[in-house]
Amino acid sequence: MAGENYLELNKESWNKRTAHHVASDFYAMDDFKAGKTSLMDIELGLFGDVKGKRILHLQCHFGQDSLSLARMGAKVTGIDLSDKAIETARELNNELNLDADFIVSDVFDLPNNLKGEFDIVFTSYGTIGWLPEMNKWGSVINHFLKPKGKFVFVEFHPNVWMYDDDFTHVKYNYFKGDAIVEEEEGTYADKDAEVTFKYVCWNHGLSEVMSGILANGLTINNFKEYNYSPYDCFAHTEKIGENKYQIKAFGDKMPLCYSIVATK
Repeated sequence: MAGENYLELNKESWNKRTAHHVASDFYAMDDFKAGKTSLMDIELGLFGDVKGKRILHLQCHFGQDSLSLARMGAKVTGIDLSDKAIETARELNNELNLDADFIVSDVFDLPNNLKGEFDIVFTSYGTIGWLPEMNKWGSVINHFLKPKGKFVFVEFHPNVWMYDDDFTHVKYNYFKGDAIVEEEEGTYADKDAEVTFKYVCWNHGLSEVMSGILANGLTINNFKEYNYSPYDCFAHTEKIGENKYQIKAFGDKMPLCYSIVATK
């Protein structure tokens, strides 16, 4: 069963994606290297002052958000399953003369690969769908947060993942069921990329996510839903503002993202 070797399949899929993402207009690498932050207004409004703070960034991909936080004065450790992505993150860190650290690790295995506590744990946009369950996820967050530390989380709304890619009908369960195994050509950052890969993911409803946080000793201080995506990564979108996109069929009637801030 593909769900049983999801780490191997997903690592390979993200290794294949990385080079295409780095070269894509979606990630705007030239602008980033010139100093533009990759962080969006949603998470920037949740962090507060990060100067001097130790931040753990889970599932950091090739490190743009981690390095953006480092530019803001934080001491950042980014982790990701993809060794190709982490290799790129380290190269960027050196090229930009920053001092972030990057580690190759599965989220669930991170306590075996990293020591210490952090002021902030952060993860965002398309991360939890690669994890099979939320209680263990919450335990890792709790493990690395220092007392009174803050968890900052922004994610695409589970409503979005119920639909087919063209948003014409409901195809998947809102609640977590069996592993979803799919093959894809191209990638969200470059739909014409000559790359094919297989991957495994899961849907997680809001109650499962919140239960994973609350069951591990954290207090949810803030929860908000947003009727737009800050990324133009879905089919049939329309731009309604700077870094604000809605799916035409739904307009402003459905949330596309949500955020949670929790403290230990």
